[in-house]
Amino acid sequence: MDVIAAIAAGGSAPGAIGIVRVSGEGCFAICEAVFRAGNGSAFADQEPRKMIYGRMLDDQGRLIDRGLAVRFPGPHSYTGEDCAEFHCHGSPVVLRELLAALFAAGARQAGPGEFTQRAFLNGRMDLTEAEAVIDLIDAETAAAARNAAAQLSGGLRRVLEPIQDALLEITSRFYAVVDYPDEDIPDVDALQIRAALGDAAGQLDRLLATCRRGRVLKNGVRTAIVGLPNAGKSSLLNALAGYDRAIVTDVPGTTRDTVEESVFCGGVLLRLIDTAGIRESANVVEQLGVERSRRALDSAELVLAVIDGSVPVTAEAREVLALVRKSEKPFIVIFSKLDLGTAPHTCLDGAGGRPVAAVHLSARTGEGISVLEDTVAALFPAGDGGDAGALLTDARQEEAAGRARAAVGRAAEALDAGLTPDAVLTDAEEALDALGELTGRTARDEIVSRIFSRFCVGK
Repeated sequence: MDVIAAIAAGGSAPGAIGIVRVSGEGCFAICEAVFRAGNGSAFADQEPRKMIYGRMLDDQGRLIDRGLAVRFPGPHSYTGEDCAEFHCHGSPVVLRELLAALFAAGARQAGPGEFTQRAFLNGRMDLTEAEAVIDLIDAETAAAARNAAAQLSGGLRRVLEPIQDALLEITSRFYAVVDYPDEDIPDVDALQIRAALGDAAGQLDRLLATCRRGRVLKNGVRTAIVGLPNAGKSSLLNALAGYDRAIVTDVPGTTRDTVEESVFCGGVLLRLIDTAGIRESANVVEQLGVERSRRALDSAELVLAVIDGSVPVTAEAREVLALVRKSEKPFIVIFSKLDLGTAPHTCLDGAGGRPVAAVHLSARTGEGISVLEDTVAALFPAGDGGDAGALLTDARQEEAAGRARAAVGRAAEALDAGLTPDAVLTDAEEALDALGELTGRTARDEIVSRIFSRFCVGK
């Protein structure tokens, strides 16, 4: 592979330190053209994984900066190839000049995620570990970062390997019996195969059960705040955000568009959407706002239905609640304005058998916010942390694991029905292919390319 180079840190704004990364066969010779070590030794002779001070030069031999360089001989490097990094002052101009010098010496610009893609292609990591790299970069919570770090260390791969090994044992046994009929190979034991398929199915079921928590950990929970105008929706958003994110007045209908903010509530990242008050209106602008509110409700994973708790519940408020119930989304009824007193409430009757959480709070004083946090935490439990790295965190992983589970189920059904071994074998191999797609063993090129296109340049 040719030598690639990119700015790995800094470049978009001035900073204390910037990093330029280089990888590929022959990269040490290119680095020699732009770096003069203070100890006088050639770049290729520098001690591996040790920072060396020196001068960085452009293609005319002019000084760009003084800083540090380090080389990582392959295969024991991030990409599995010879790699190097330059650590210099974080001026975007300096970084661009250093990158231009490397290009002049024979390197080319790296594409998005190309360093990590080379690590995958060179067997330094599987596809789940590669995906964990971008998850770690994008992590917005400590829990998400811990899960991504554990997955980068092979947490998900270690869950999948026993399932793959069991399926490989099944397929290899079938092939041995079919391909070598004259050999003294014991016949396939249907009970053993059935037990192995049942164990694989159970492990995949447990893995698929982590999808919801994995998505919450990685993406947060899209949460719509809905209610009548002046019910206290924007005040709730501001209270959870900790600052005046939305305009709050005594005039009903202040919010005409959706207002979004990410907050932590009960240890869960909520992506709040404060919506326009839902009511009939002749005002065209307000009608548009109400329509956006309904769309936000449709796309939400959690609904906070805000009702003015200081007055008796109106028929209009009941209509809003009916709309929320009809959406069949998890929801919490919030009786707001607790500081103004409370009125009797019976609007939670007839919830269609679904459990309904009700919280009384005051956005002004903060009373009851902790109860809301506990309620959200109960809806989206964090788990014990022992399964960090073993969660399915995106749709691609879930879809592949789901296909593997379905194929294992079909194989078990074929075995129970007494079908010929080749029927069982076909489904077992399909399960292996799906798991291979998850880890990258059998992933198509377009899937791999799509994954690495999400990366930033330099990673």
